[in-house]
Amino acid sequence: MVRFKNILRFMRKNDYVIYDKPYQLNIVGVRNAETQPNKFDDSIFVFYKDDNNNWIDKEYPATTDTGTYWLKNPMSNLGSAMLKEGQYVDAYKQGYHKGEYLALVQDKPVTTYRDYDRDAIFDIFTKETTGNYGINIHKAGQNSQDVDKWSAGCQVFQKSNDFADFMDLTTKHRNLYGNSFTYTLIDERAIQRRKRRTLMFVLFGLSIVTGSILLIKKFRNK
Repeated sequence: MVRFKNILRFMRKNDYVIYDKPYQLNIVGVRNAETQPNKFDDSIFVFYKDDNNNWIDKEYPATTDTGTYWLKNPMSNLGSAMLKEGQYVDAYKQGYHKGEYLALVQDKPVTTYRDYDRDAIFDIFTKETTGNYGINIHKAGQNSQDVDKWSAGCQVFQKSNDFADFMDLTTKHRNLYGNSFTYTLIDERAIQRRKRRTLMFVLFGLSIVTGSILLIKKFRNK
């Protein structure tokens, strides 16, 4: 519950859309700050109001990162893709992932980072591209341990049973509000990077102020 409240606070702070009609889904991926390469170490949260106006929230283990296989063998000549943090309003719909099973599939442009160097580490400070790339929300195996080929940039549930539960919720949403879904990605790593930059600027500013004060004192003492 604490983490759910933090997500709500973050979304309000960033003026993200929050749906509060009964069973209208908020779907939020959280990219873990402490990443383990090729592991399902992220989360997908789903929360919504029930008929009594109470929040219901669920958390599922997932990955929002690209698997090692596709980092070494990019599917596109643009490079390996990883979804950029942000909110993608009405960017998804129910459809068939690779024509195989019902999932949430990309319906509007999203923004991705691109990595070109074909090693096992995604270099985040790379080119960004926006378009329709098939960055879907789907499942891995029954209880997959490694990401590998399961994600070439998609948001992927670790467990098929969790995904089935998720899709039941999306069907209820679709029956009430139509076949349109918003996906929000919160990147804890990006938040940490911004905090470090802010701290660096503050320290730099303090050093300038301190240096100026010392210089003024020096001239006053002459």
